[in-house]
Amino acid sequence: MSETSFSSLTLDARGVAWLTLERPAVHNAFDDGLIQELNAHLAHLHEAATRGEVRVVVLGSEGKSFSAGADLGWMKRMVEYDFEGNLADSRHLARLMHDLDTLPCPTVCRVQGATFGGAVGLAACCDIVIASEKARFCLSEVKIGLSPAVISPYVQRALGPRQMRRYALTAEIMDAATALDLGLAHRVVAHESLDAAVTAMLDTLLAGSPQAQRATKALLGVVAREPDSDATREHTCRVISELRVSPEGQEGLASFFDKRAPRWTPNKDNAS
Repeated sequence: MSETSFSSLTLDARGVAWLTLERPAVHNAFDDGLIQELNAHLAHLHEAATRGEVRVVVLGSEGKSFSAGADLGWMKRMVEYDFEGNLADSRHLARLMHDLDTLPCPTVCRVQGATFGGAVGLAACCDIVIASEKARFCLSEVKIGLSPAVISPYVQRALGPRQMRRYALTAEIMDAATALDLGLAHRVVAHESLDAAVTAMLDTLLAGSPQAQRATKALLGVVAREPDSDATREHTCRVISELRVSPEGQEGLASFFDKRAPRWTPNKDNAS
């Protein structure tokens, strides 16, 4: 891994963490070094979010592209790897996708431009995707004899199996409007309004109970895996019961009846 850092992680006073890809000269393409950095950042975020220190994570990047996918130099090196070397390399990427997908707190993906290959997986792993009208998405792997294998569980969950088959097999480019229609993006805005849209979403998320958001995100993972079973129904009952008697749940109900903001609502003066 290069000693040069190609990503950054900052935390503002509201508990919003900004995880940023910083390789604009190569369109924020992935390589093994960047993946290693992101895995380290996500490990830290998992711990901080579990403790309640991080309330929301915003994944973004510098430059005109969100990410071009795999770095050309990295792909050239991978050509020389044997099966075991490729397997180890792929497992690092799989860890990145899994850890991003399972962050305990809400995640927002800010997409300003081209999002190709594995970068589509990054977007699909985030809870909310806000895209510029200039954004473009492409599962480009089959054009170079590969497959969107590692990212496929997350992208297929977003697109659905039928649309995943089309776009994974054709490597067609999805414009922002198509990504919105298919469910990959949640909102598309004018390019100059992208940051304002992210800010508005952060305000919305920060109005929610941090504990309830963590519990809800974990609950939805369980429901997605097994939506209709006695065990799932019992789990849902326990989650809501635990939240109702918790200090944060009691505060939320009290603030609702008192017609005041709950204590977790951030001070606007702390916004960055």
